[in-house]
Amino acid sequence: MKVRKPYVAGAFYEGTKNSLLKRLEWCFKHELGPGELPEVNENGERKILALVSPHAGYMYSGPVAANGFYQLAQDGRPELFIVIGPNHRGMGASVSVMVEGSWETPLGIVKINEEVARRIVEECKYAEDDDSGHMFEHSVEVQLPFLQYIYGSIEFVPICMNLQTLSVSKELGQAISSVLKDVNGVIIASSDFTHYESHDTASSKDGKAIETIIKLDEDTLFETVRKYRISMCGYGPVATAIVASKFLGAKEGVLIKYATSGDITHDYGQVVGYASIKLIR
Repeated sequence: MKVRKPYVAGAFYEGTKNSLLKRLEWCFKHELGPGELPEVNENGERKILALVSPHAGYMYSGPVAANGFYQLAQDGRPELFIVIGPNHRGMGASVSVMVEGSWETPLGIVKINEEVARRIVEECKYAEDDDSGHMFEHSVEVQLPFLQYIYGSIEFVPICMNLQTLSVSKELGQAISSVLKDVNGVIIASSDFTHYESHDTASSKDGKAIETIIKLDEDTLFETVRKYRISMCGYGPVATAIVASKFLGAKEGVLIKYATSGDITHDYGQVVGYASIKLIR
């Protein structure tokens, strides 16, 4: 079986099982995190259709990410996760979907749901069966240890967007909603927000983008990112999640947590913005 080895273990997050578990516990217990470890509510309502989650090193964005995953655990046990990230490397297809095999992290193996992955490729003209877009990309990988920590063994579909346009996001979102309509699944849109501006500037700009997300308005999200020159790296995955979630019955978005790297380092001169947002039915 094809196994995609971890690329950023030992860099973005700890490279051994025990040290990674300690880091994840740190993220959940941090003052910027939920403050306690998650427990799966097996009777959860399953209202969360999608999460927007950051993808920087856990030292910087992990506590913000932990807030979203904590609420996901309270919401029940999804059967499938579709994780969509931006392509920082420029390799591979316009939309790279790895359709078979598994991914490895220090916490073990995560199996790809081949049936769902292939259906997405079939239903979205921009999507291709392509491994190369995932080889050196971190945006999908860093979401997996959180899911493994909470749920143990999971299945997922990894999607990497090289071409982030509104038309691609809409078509991919429709394809994802089509395959999830009878599945207990969650979409995770991997994105950081403003990069390397002051804390105040980042917070102001990011607030404008977040406002469009909680309104489930993918068109205005694109307009806002362009108008205010917001260096949000995963606007395509987020727009895709909005489109898919609306088809699946989403009624609103809710900001769970926003912070910047300055809130961790206390250097507010040049920061990166992070947000956890849930899209709910």
